[in-house]
Amino acid sequence: MATIAGQPLEFTAAADQIRGATLRRELKMREIPAPERIAPYSIALAAGVARGAEDDTADDVIDSAYGAGRIILMYDPESSEEWGGPFRIVCFAQAPLEVEIGVDPFISDVAWSWLVDALDSRGANYTYLSGTATKTLSSGFGSLEAQGDAAQIELRASWTPTGDNFAVHAEAWSELLCLLAGLPHQEGVESLTARRTRQGLTGA
Repeated sequence: MATIAGQPLEFTAAADQIRGATLRRELKMREIPAPERIAPYSIALAAGVARGAEDDTADDVIDSAYGAGRIILMYDPESSEEWGGPFRIVCFAQAPLEVEIGVDPFISDVAWSWLVDALDSRGANYTYLSGTATKTLSSGFGSLEAQGDAAQIELRASWTPTGDNFAVHAEAWSELLCLLAGLPHQEGVESLTARRTRQGLTGA
């Protein structure tokens, strides 16, 4: 197996594409250490939604309160039978919600559909897609009563990329993260906030 700096050429080429992906401009991204013992070769990126000039240089923007996520590309030829290929992508994205949106029974379905649509609209080839979309509602009590009610949406997913274009998978993840954070879709798909407004759910 041909290698560069001890890494297989196939993985090196795919990792370079992930690093060079064109992510949404509202995101601040950096490469982070990939989890160990999951696969012999992997690369991980973290991103957070930046809003306002104070976020432009914030070191912790990848843990932004507006929305944040991770994406990991793993490579293990010995897992091809289990994964359906030598590569596997794992992603995570979460963002706060308005409580009124959080109680919408279809929010989790919408969030999952955005991931699928983001992948498909970019021509990202994949198989073995799986994951969860979870909404959380919470209320503060006692010394936390002042925090009031809160809601959050969280999506975790994994899939096996096929083909030779890996950048589009990272770009689809960045689109998902921005939509969860309430930012408009670059191609006109509604964010959670816009969807709720259109349906007339914002009134008293």
